[in-house]
Amino acid sequence: MKDRFVVSRRRTGFGDCLWSLAAAWSYAQRTGRTLAVDWRGSCYLDEPLTNAFPVFFEPIQDIAGVPVICDDRINQLSFPGPFFPPWWNKPSIDCVYRPDEQIFRERDELRELFEGQGDNEANTVVCDACLMWRCGEDAERQVFQNIKPRPEIVSRIEAIYQEHFKGNSIIGVHVRHGNGEDIMEHAPYWADSELALRQVCTAIHKAKALPHPKPVRVFLCTDSAQVLNELSGVFPDLFTIPKRLQADRAGPLHSAALGADGGFAALVEMYLLGRCNTVIRFPPTSAFSRYARLFVPRVVEFDLNDPGRLIVIDNSSEHLPIS
Repeated sequence: MKDRFVVSRRRTGFGDCLWSLAAAWSYAQRTGRTLAVDWRGSCYLDEPLTNAFPVFFEPIQDIAGVPVICDDRINQLSFPGPFFPPWWNKPSIDCVYRPDEQIFRERDELRELFEGQGDNEANTVVCDACLMWRCGEDAERQVFQNIKPRPEIVSRIEAIYQEHFKGNSIIGVHVRHGNGEDIMEHAPYWADSELALRQVCTAIHKAKALPHPKPVRVFLCTDSAQVLNELSGVFPDLFTIPKRLQADRAGPLHSAALGADGGFAALVEMYLLGRCNTVIRFPPTSAFSRYARLFVPRVVEFDLNDPGRLIVIDNSSEHLPIS
């Protein structure tokens, strides 16, 4: 039998990349395939043939027994057909342009394949679509626990932790704004921006009122200068990690124009959120704060089914209403 593969292709933000990777890993584990991580064309790099994974993460050979190819060997590999989804059986030149409707179709085809619990006769399954919510939390945790940022990123995280986090109870606040980009499923949370910011402020006040064993500090991560200014006006003692923010409504924070530094800054914030004592997620649909959602002891977020309702999540118990 030929070697069989699952290829995880993403060019988006790290939250989407890692969550989609977890879904691809879960299928590779279940079907005995090798997992290939293909992050060429990353939004964090301006080098289209460079695989972003080894730029930002330590090289790995496997994830919990699943063989992994995650370096620039991707440029030399020729994956064996047939392929799934069927689109990928076209001649290479015909696969260059994929309209959005095709990407969404593949997302649905992959969802059906993963949920069906069976295998597919294709030798290579290509996961080139957003696969958030397409695996269990155990798979997400397995991926996060097995991959590590590069040492220079870890050193930066540790330095900030020692300076700002140690000796305090940290409330991490992640506010995904979009700053003018198409935020798709996040849009309902920003239908009324003034209301949205009031909701975030309410969440911070309620999180501060919860029991904390140490002095409380508020740590803000956001992609919007407007959000930073608004929340700093209400909570003058909150702190952030200095980074380059785009001009108002200029589009997403992650941009190849920033080079690898933009990706380093994103991972520093992502992993620091995961070391908070309490994390507020707005909106809860944002993949960037997913790492924190899985590992932080207490999470405050807005109910997916009722965006006006706050819930607190103890990672060892059920969801509890706090509003």
